[in-house]
This record gives sequence, C-alpha cells and structure tokens, in this order.
Amino acid sequence: MIGESMLNSRPNGMPAYKKIQGAIIKRIESGQLKPGDTVDSERELAKIHKVSLMTARHALTALEREGLVQRRRGAGTFVAPPKIHFNKLTSFTEQMAGRSLTACSKVLSFGIVDNEQEVAARLALATDTRLLKVERLRIAADEPFAVETCYLPAEEYSGLTRAAVARGSLFSIIEGTYGIQLAYADEEMDATAAAPATANLLQVPRDEPLLRIRQLIYSTKGKAALYVLGLYRSDRHTLLVRRFR
Repeated sequence: MIGESMLNSRPNGMPAYKKIQGAIIKRIESGQLKPGDTVDSERELAKIHKVSLMTARHALTALEREGLVQRRRGAGTFVAPPKIHFNKLTSFTEQMAGRSLTACSKVLSFGIVDNEQEVAARLALATDTRLLKVERLRIAADEPFAVETCYLPAEEYSGLTRAAVARGSLFSIIEGTYGIQLAYADEEMDATAAAPATANLLQVPRDEPLLRIRQLIYSTKGKAALYVLGLYRSDRHTLLVRRFR
C-alpha cells in the first residue's frame, strides 16, 4: 500500500514519520512551539513533508504517546504541558530546563523546627535535632506543578537564606555552596487526596488524586543530606519503570 510504503520509507536512513517527529520536537525544544500552541495538522504535515496522511498521523500518534502533544477531537493537535519523568535524580530546575522551560519557586514557609521526630530519624539524627524546613510551590510554564517540603539539618546548612532558595535550585546550592555532592535517593511513592489548601495552591479540585513522593537523598559519601516530601499534580508527571526478568 502507498501509505505503508511512505510510513516505512527511509530517507537518509530515517523512517519518514521519525523525520516529522524530530522536526516537531526540535521546534518544541527551541521554544518556537510552547505549551498550548497548535501543531500542524495531519494534512499540513503530509503536504510539508511530502508524505501520506497515514505517515503524518503515525508521527502525531507517536508524539501523543510520548506525552509531547495532545490531540483534541474537532479542535486539533496542541503542544502538551511539560511533564516530569522520575527516572533520574535531578532538580526541578534541571528537569524543566530539559524541556526548554524556566522553573521558579514560591517559598511558602522557611524556618527552623525541632519537633519533626520522624523526619529526624529518617535523616539518622537525634529526634530533637533542629531542622531547616522549606516549603515551596514549584512552577513552570506559568503553571503549578508541585508542593515540596524539604528538611535539612539546620547546623550543616547555616547561612542558607529564604531569598537564596527562592532564587535558584536547592540542589545547586547544596552542591555549589556547601560542597555536598548528591548521589542517589530512596523514594516511597503513593497516592493521596488533595487537601483544600494544597488543592488551592496546585489549582486542582479538592480531593483530586495527587502523587506523593517521600525522598531521602544521599550524598556521594552515603550520608543522608536532606528529606523531601512532595505532592505532585498527577497530570504533570510520568513515572517510567523498566523491569527485567
């Protein structure tokens, strides 16, 4: 069939639909196409790339499967809001930079606590250890992504200010200013319902399912460096797990 031959053709060693995907991805990563922007229709792509409608359709279907575009019946195809993929220990700032987006944070609270016994125990500290507690709303593409609460040993991170946390990546501050290299994290994941205050911050309905992740992040020396409790919008995050037999 003509459609199938075009779909499987390999100009310059690359299937035609892959060439279309690459062109669209390049426009997204360069910022030419932003979340919510319209992507060329199947017919327009077929004309631009001189391929069949089947090939163009296959390219858009593959991009939709990867979460890069959204196809709305009767309306068209649009660049999807960016999602976070939890397969590498990276900061929120790094994750968003990978999608050519600028991340920012709104600091909701910043102060010292000494009554977080469970958190102190997770950090292998005495139960009455003074901890620096930082709660932030994480934002990208002008949309809220998550509410994260970080706990750090106050004595080890003396000098850390609210303004510094609001300006940049906490990972970068820990590694650049304090010389602590982060290596890996042990994570616990489950679902929870959005409480009224959290729902308001994340702009979701009350009791909306959220992805809850507890992270205990270790340095290259194997010492627990910080504990993070994150509440994430489930429509903005993808967890990819590779399993072997």
